[in-house]
Amino acid sequence: MESTETAAGLDTKQRQDLFRQMVLIRTFEEAILREYHADKSPGFDIGKGLIPGEMHLSAGQEPVAAGLCAHLTRDDALTATHRPHHLAIAKGMDLRSLAGEIFGRESGLGHGRGGHMHLFDPATHFSCSGIVAEGFPAALGQAFAFQRAGTGNVAAAVAGEGAANAGPFHESLNLAALWKLPVIFVIEDNDWGISVARAASTSVPSNAVRAAGYGMPGIRVEGNDVEAVHAAAGEAVSLARAGGGPSLIEIHTLRLWGHFEGDAQGYRTELADVPGRDPIPAYERRLRDAGVLTDADVSDAEAAARTRVEDAVDHAKAAPVPNPDEALKYVFVEGAQS
Repeated sequence: MESTETAAGLDTKQRQDLFRQMVLIRTFEEAILREYHADKSPGFDIGKGLIPGEMHLSAGQEPVAAGLCAHLTRDDALTATHRPHHLAIAKGMDLRSLAGEIFGRESGLGHGRGGHMHLFDPATHFSCSGIVAEGFPAALGQAFAFQRAGTGNVAAAVAGEGAANAGPFHESLNLAALWKLPVIFVIEDNDWGISVARAASTSVPSNAVRAAGYGMPGIRVEGNDVEAVHAAAGEAVSLARAGGGPSLIEIHTLRLWGHFEGDAQGYRTELADVPGRDPIPAYERRLRDAGVLTDADVSDAEAAARTRVEDAVDHAKAAPVPNPDEALKYVFVEGAQS
């Protein structure tokens, strides 16, 4: 039997909470996948299925979101990528508002104008963008504001391993270290970009080593292990809150599905092995072996997740589609539109 208190200091409830968070995220992603490919409703003729536009799902990357966001408050800032749902949910975003935006409905965060790659939520200090590496400078600005205001809050910027080769990444690390800003840079290394393995585009085996060049701590977390992510994120967040400046964490995670929905993934040589590396059943087995998760706990987590997710999906489906005549509504600051 494994101890119910891990080396990272996690007790039974904290471990169960991490599991529940990952189950909720996966349940939401599976529902979005289902609805994205569903038959269109009569009169709803935009996009594929019931959801317009492209779709980038984060199944397999739940440990990153659960482990990191366990240390963030609603007043801390988080910037994400074009694959943002796991982080948005773990940060505490309202599921109805999230689903509404994904479905392109007026009930969404941006009244259906932004879609799933452009989620902006002042209530949880969350934002994301389809532009590679865009979140790094934004997180820097938020961290600077927190530092100047003396709030004790931190900012976290999450991006894929490809973004670590972009200029904004290096510029942001340099300035964050120079000003000792309370920011945590998190790289999700899921091995693949849209069609290229990281080894074909990155000169170092781990982006964590790049932290040394900017005078900040850097660590790589292997195994897609939510508890290891939790431990690394806890140290980085504590350092930032105490005025110790930025940190870089690279997490070797897993993209279970395609880069986008419709991706044939012919470039992935390891595709047949991917289902066996799913982090959720692996963590479930670990907690069962430790004696901190029972059949009833698993059933309760899955049932609670289904109830919340289906409520959000039903609410989105019932919400109105934006009126094309009001396409510019909410786009401009009031009074700024001529």
